[in-house]
Amino acid sequence: MKRPMSGLGFKLMSLMFKARDLLRPRSDVLNEAGIEPGFVVLDFGCGPGGYIPPLVALVGPSGRIYALDMHPLAVCGVRKMAKSKGYANVETIESDGPTGLRDNSVDAALLHDVFHDLDRPDEVLREIHRVLKADGKLSFSDHHMKEEQVLQQVTGAGIFRFVRKGEKTYTFMKAA
Repeated sequence: MKRPMSGLGFKLMSLMFKARDLLRPRSDVLNEAGIEPGFVVLDFGCGPGGYIPPLVALVGPSGRIYALDMHPLAVCGVRKMAKSKGYANVETIESDGPTGLRDNSVDAALLHDVFHDLDRPDEVLREIHRVLKADGKLSFSDHHMKEEQVLQQVTGAGIFRFVRKGEKTYTFMKAA
């Protein structure tokens, strides 16, 4: 990813996301991702953590959520949220790409509204491919990109195949 935005910029973005989340709850977006109880989920580019509370509800106590972001304020904010709400199954990762997770360990990865901002998008896709289980899903959305760009960029290297387009997201799976 690019160099992290300033602290003030991040705080302003967080406020905008909170307003967005009130108008368009993140649970509506997650309904298209097919996340089930017990899933291990990677929220790549988690930002201020808008997806974390609905993810916790979806995966339940037997699931696990990895919230990854390159911005220290994002990671710190999600960590504080998890602690204050008692989310024992949320772990944060500060990184611009490498997750540190085991191969084939994740059931679903979210790549929501961050792809356009990545410096090395192909590396990020390879990392997500590496950590996803054979039947794992990549839930993708980025309102900065047109449909043909999304499909071409995610499937271009041949490691993901397009499964379906929802109202708010695209779903991809690992290619055979």
